[in-house]
Amino acid sequence: MNYNKEGYINLLSKTFKNENEVLEEIINLKAILELPKGTEVFLSDIHGEYEPFTHVLNNGAGRVRNKIDLSFKDTLSIREKNKLATLIYYPEEKLKQIKDKKEDTEEWYKENISKLVEVFRKAGGKYTRSKVRKAIPNFKYVIDELLHSPEEVENKEEYYNSIIEQIINLGIANEFIIAITSAIKQMSIDHLHIVGDIFDRGIHPDYIIEKLMKFHSLDIEWGNHDILWMGAAIRKSRMYNKCN
Repeated sequence: MNYNKEGYINLLSKTFKNENEVLEEIINLKAILELPKGTEVFLSDIHGEYEPFTHVLNNGAGRVRNKIDLSFKDTLSIREKNKLATLIYYPEEKLKQIKDKKEDTEEWYKENISKLVEVFRKAGGKYTRSKVRKAIPNFKYVIDELLHSPEEVENKEEYYNSIIEQIINLGIANEFIIAITSAIKQMSIDHLHIVGDIFDRGIHPDYIIEKLMKFHSLDIEWGNHDILWMGAAIRKSRMYNKCN
């Protein structure tokens, strides 16, 4: 097969500085092909129901609870697993409840940050470290350190405990929990397919569209109700322009 070798080299030179970088990328891409396939979720007939739609995204279409079960098996009760799941689904609301109770929260933070790290480790287990880091909105270095803390390494337990203690002492535990729960949810849905009918019936399809615009990876197939709404919007726009 004939090909333009110089043309390929010119194309590669726009992305890679030298031959070693090209070879490194080949190794990386070939290895990625051997990883398990990321979780894809298909949703249809959302019909403007913002709260149920948001709940599905927050629980990763059931994947978040699955990761909790895999992480803790019989070491946590069903009630404890439910509490942890709620923290991941709705961290801001749960953290406000903890604050309103006005109890000593240091032990609660230590316990739950450790649990969240374990769940995140399980959720990101089938992805590259690079992809996992990109999913972390804040505290990338700290979370990455905690994620890759092998228990068999001697003399490092105090190091990891110190990281968690400093997170709490510096007063950033809430922000840290919000960041790691966001990453867990992103790792739980690698790609989202919307298969028709975002609009109709429910009162907040606009909220849904705004949320989808911020989602990390998705595609949309418009349904008949969506097309009707688009047509109505175009007709209303034309009528408005005629009147003005």
